[in-house]
Amino acid sequence: MVAMMTACNPGDKVIVFSPFYENYAADAILCGAHPIHVTLHPPDFCFDPDELQAAFEQKPKALVLCNPSNPSGKVFTRDELMFIARMAEEHDSFVLTDEVYEHIVYEPHRHTYFASLPGMFERTLSCSSLSKTYSITGWRLGYVIAAEAVINEARKVHDFLTVGAPAPLQEAAVTALELPDSYYKDLQALYTGKRALFLRYLDEIGLAYTNPQGAYYVMVDISEFQWKSDVAFCEWMAREVGVAPVPGSSFFHQPVNHLIRLHFAKRSEKLAAAGERLLQLRNKAQNATPKTRSEGRS
Repeated sequence: MVAMMTACNPGDKVIVFSPFYENYAADAILCGAHPIHVTLHPPDFCFDPDELQAAFEQKPKALVLCNPSNPSGKVFTRDELMFIARMAEEHDSFVLTDEVYEHIVYEPHRHTYFASLPGMFERTLSCSSLSKTYSITGWRLGYVIAAEAVINEARKVHDFLTVGAPAPLQEAAVTALELPDSYYKDLQALYTGKRALFLRYLDEIGLAYTNPQGAYYVMVDISEFQWKSDVAFCEWMAREVGVAPVPGSSFFHQPVNHLIRLHFAKRSEKLAAAGERLLQLRNKAQNATPKTRSEGRS
């Protein structure tokens, strides 16, 4: 929100990729800005260069880039980022990055900091967080990095928006920030193992899903169950299967009701327990009544 309010004034336009983390469009609207949605096309969730260029031709003040992406797990390639950089430079736009999953990336994919691209530091507001990397999501500690002239304006926004994060938590976070490089290698290995464990269950069930390149989310296709509402399916699944997904429709600008998002940022024993419950999903879904399928009620 700090980055959005720093870059944008009421009436400005902001490019937001779809699917997106729910806050992006909401933050733009709260700023009085207007989101321009550009589709990331499954299964790899790549953008169409022509569609993105057409969005930039509407003269947006900024583009929001979540990399690695929530909810799709996409890691943008360097070529994709270079295209965004060319568009941003050509149309004099800022890029607001959300890179909170920067250290949770799976082989052979690589995360590239957008601000590190040639000429991009001056027009990038890099947002990140300690929450995911150090498993302290409840502390709500994050930061913005930008060029001096830009960060001076961001400080003004931040002072009136949140005042400041709790000082004791900031002091404690210094311990995490001083961890050696081996910590980040171990973190990648840890989540690589969690991903493999969870996806084995999805493969055993035979569900269609997008293999995440980064972050810790899996988009699962529930088309085969023929439910009219992904929200109803998620409510039913939490109640009857004992695993709680998030409706895919909450992440898309376009109408989508055939996807759900699951995540695997849990201990191995809990992932295994969830996997065992998911093994019953198909049988239970097929036995659900037509009324349940259409209304989400048993």
